[in-house]
Order: sequence, then structure tokens, then C-alpha cells
Amino acid sequence: MKSIVTSLSAAGLIAAVLAGPALAQQAPLKIGVLTDFQSVYSDIGGAGNVEATKMAIEEFGGSMFGKPIELVTADALNKADVAATITRKWYEAENVDMIIDMPTSATALAGMEMSKQFEKIMIVTDAASSDITGKSCSPYTLHWTYDTYANAHTVGSAIVKNGGDTWFFITADYLFGHSIGRDTGDVVRAAGGKVLGSARHPLNTPDFSSFLLQAQASKAKIIGMANGGADTINTIKQASEFGIVAGGQNLAGIVMFISDIHSLGLKLAQGLIITEAYYWDLNDRTRAFGKRFFERMKRMPTMNQAATYSATLHYLNAVKAAGTKETKPVLAKMRATPVRDAFTDNGVVREDGRMVHSMFLFEVKKPEESKAPWDYYKVLAEVPGDQAFRPLKDGGCPLIK
Repeated sequence: MKSIVTSLSAAGLIAAVLAGPALAQQAPLKIGVLTDFQSVYSDIGGAGNVEATKMAIEEFGGSMFGKPIELVTADALNKADVAATITRKWYEAENVDMIIDMPTSATALAGMEMSKQFEKIMIVTDAASSDITGKSCSPYTLHWTYDTYANAHTVGSAIVKNGGDTWFFITADYLFGHSIGRDTGDVVRAAGGKVLGSARHPLNTPDFSSFLLQAQASKAKIIGMANGGADTINTIKQASEFGIVAGGQNLAGIVMFISDIHSLGLKLAQGLIITEAYYWDLNDRTRAFGKRFFERMKRMPTMNQAATYSATLHYLNAVKAAGTKETKPVLAKMRATPVRDAFTDNGVVREDGRMVHSMFLFEVKKPEESKAPWDYYKVLAEVPGDQAFRPLKDGGCPLIK
């Protein structure tokens, strides 16, 4: 009898092993949004990114392989160790199939290590460092919205061409800020300009007076804000108090968002030259998405929020097309399928993980030019993706042979 039970147990074990992929296929698809809910980047991502993810899931139909799609969220607290802990837990213990957002470059890189370890998908829609698809690229990570190279080349080139040939940077003292300063500085120097110096500040700084005094003393024509979110807003507000623009220097918002313009108001923000990947009032598709988002959030979406919707929807369609949640077939479908949605009509996912698409150069309107709430931008140029983003061969991504 003992031998029969043992044989049956062995047979059951073999059957369970063979059924493993099928059983895994029946598990609900689960998406994790790891964001910043309460700090410096909460306006540009945060709850808006969660809502954008929900919108994509609802538009897709809400279920995959006969089961409701599940969504989990958490705050990374803009700390790399917290991001690593949460992504490990989600991938390893909670069967999360894809993680999206990642509010800072440091949290993105920490999460990417877990993504590689567990061979699961990560889509970065908030963090900006061009290293994400450069020297730190991963076969399992896609970078969706923008990056420091694209923003530097779009805004930096335009400003230098218009005579802004001496720069001083006010820089957030971590990878994101360093990347902006590096990439924009390269653009300035390549165009024949000079970088006269920089001042680094901690993330989420309330007082920029000492940094602005250094920028004033440099006599640079352009003060490049190598920071983002609330740090950029505070830099601009305090620069106004110091009379910097009135004194003949100009500010360059290298990474800015429509939420920043809304917080500043057009009186302070007018005339800024910025770049974004999305603006709600570009065309019928952007307006339709903006209106739906506004109905839920009572504000227009940032490019990061529109991109999070886009990336989620593209991922869901790829899972459906692949007929599986398995990472490699899904990524293959994502790379093979053009991105055509409310975020972009010309997106392509490259082998280094970069989603290449048009970037737009905008000028912020004067108060009297704005005809309605959130009517903030004049389009100066549409920059094709192959001109805005770093060429594949120049990124230093180890995946590219």
C-alpha cells in the first residue's frame, strides 16, 4: 500500500509540474503602480498615474484571460531602498506581472535590478535619467515618456540658437539632476556655448536663495533648472523675488510639466520655453483623453500621466496578442507593435527599451493669450523622435551589439 501511495504522490507531483504553466496562465494579471503620493513629484505622477492606469484597464475591458485585472499601488517615498523592497515583494510574493511609474531615477534603477532578478516587466513613466536606456539598460525595462537627453536636446538647442550661449545650472543633487546638467551641458558646449558653473541642492529644498545668488553672480545669460516638480516651481518663484529675469538673466525649464505652469500661474510662467511629450490641446485624441481625465481628477493630465495610460494600454494589448503573461513574448509584442494612442501617434519601442516618439517645443502663453483654463501653451515645433532621443548606437546600452 505504501508503494501505491508513493506512486500516486509522484504521479500527482509530475502532473502538477506539467500543469504549472497552465495554472500560472490562469492567475489574474496584476499591475503595480509605484509612485510618489505626497512629495515633490506627486503632482506630475502620483494619484494621477494611478487614475491613468485605471483608465487604461477600463478601456481594455477590465479583464484578461477571463479574470479581472488587479491593481496594487504604493509610495516609493522617493527612496531607492524603499523602491527595491517594494518591487521585490511585489514580484516575488504578490505575483505582480508589471510595475509602472517609478518617480525618480534612483528608485527606477533600484527597481530595475529587481525586474532583472525576477525577469518581470517594468515600465518607467516618471523617472528621467537617460542612463535608464543607456549604460544601465535592462532587457525587462521600457522607458516611455521622456528623458534627460531628449529634453536637453529639444530645449537646450533651441535656447542656444536664440543667443542663450552661457549657462549656470541649479541642480537637484541626485542622478536625475546630474543627468540633466550633463546632457544639457553637452548640448550647450556642442553648439559653441559655455557652462559657467552649477550649484547643487538637496531634493525637496524650500529655500533656493543661496543657489540663486550663485547663479546671479555667474552673469550667465541662462539659468538652467536641472530639477523638477516642486523644486522647479520654488526655483522660479524665488527667482522672481530676486528679480533675476528683470536683471537680464533668463530661466530655462528643462524638465517642466503643465502642472508646474498651473501652480505658477501664467503671470510668473509666461515666456518660458519648455518641452513635453504630450499636451491635452494638440489634437482630437489628446483633447478626448484630457477631457476624460479632467472629469475624474479635476485637472488636465501631465505628460507622465498620459504616458502611464499609454504604456498600460500598450502592455495589456501585448499580453492579449501574445496569449500569455510570460515576460519575453509580451515584450516581443510590445516592441513589434507601433504605439498609437492619445499620448502619441508615432511611437516605437526600441531594443534598448526606449519608446521613441515626437517631442514638442512649447512657449508658455501670456495671461492675455490664454482663452480658457489650462490653455497654457503655444506650439513652437514638433521634434521627430529620431531627432529628439539619443541614437541607439550612442547610448552605451550593453544589450546593443
